[in-house]
Amino acid sequence: MTKHYTIPVFIPELACLFQCVFCNQQKISGRLKVPSDEEIIESIEAHLNSFTKKERIVEIGFFGGSFTGLTLEEQEHFLKLAKPYILKNEIQGIRLSTRPDYISEEILDLLSRNHVSTIELGSQSLDDEVLKASFRGHTAEQTAKAAEMILSKNFKLGLQMMIGLPGDTLEKSIFTAKKIIELGAHSTRIYPTVVIRDTGLHQLYKQGKFEPLSLEDAVNWTKVILPIFEEANIEVLRVGLHPSEGLLDGSELVAGPFHPSFKELVLTEIWADLLKPLLFESDARTIEITVPKKELNYAIGYQGKNKIMLLEQFQTVHFVPDEGITQRNSFFHR
Repeated sequence: MTKHYTIPVFIPELACLFQCVFCNQQKISGRLKVPSDEEIIESIEAHLNSFTKKERIVEIGFFGGSFTGLTLEEQEHFLKLAKPYILKNEIQGIRLSTRPDYISEEILDLLSRNHVSTIELGSQSLDDEVLKASFRGHTAEQTAKAAEMILSKNFKLGLQMMIGLPGDTLEKSIFTAKKIIELGAHSTRIYPTVVIRDTGLHQLYKQGKFEPLSLEDAVNWTKVILPIFEEANIEVLRVGLHPSEGLLDGSELVAGPFHPSFKELVLTEIWADLLKPLLFESDARTIEITVPKKELNYAIGYQGKNKIMLLEQFQTVHFVPDEGITQRNSFFHR
């Protein structure tokens, strides 16, 4: 099976003229400065040497800032650092993240000439009231227009979303997820909004004007949203924030639903909903549940939560992984 790898290059807040209410990219990513050319090349070499899978597709990802807000010359400079590896077929493409309002025909032509394959837009929400309350600086219509332009140039499109922004509701987040699908995205990322030190949201939080989602609510919202993407065959690249050092040790996290195993919590709850009917279906003493192999840990649950739940009804609970089952709702028991 072909393994996909992404070599991340973080450029915190580079070229971004806006300071969104939730954002301090340096602290979220754990990167405090733009890496030099030498550091980028060293990182590429180190990652390539660490990849053990021979059948692989490798991309370089420019993340953390608004890449297309750079001058055309600066963009091309960064992109050309990857060119020798692409010509040797050690790297098969480049992906980058940027803002919806930093897309133009001229920029897309430059990216196309320089082996960019995927463009991810930080759409965050497709509700204009939420965007305005978050000081995002663009509208939902600008996201839709940028998505159309990107797809017309045959790039793969990623549209990232955040839940729990100022003014957000579960209904608005569901609307955003469905709109992301409608706009033709190939992939998405789902991030819960947290309060990072020294951001606009931090100030609103201290003034009592913003309250982040609880961890339970964030998990429950995502439990609803994730299957919407899955049913539409949209690749979900990430669920939850990357656990940078500042978030893990709490030095930069002020409040909000950060958890290093956020995705596992979400999938645990999705599986809990699937498994709960078993509590009322049988009076057997032992139950064996056959589940998709890749979902085994989620079916058992974070810290064994779902197995513990079933042990309230059954004396013995066995989970059996099966590579032949690919869908969660295709699990069976005996």
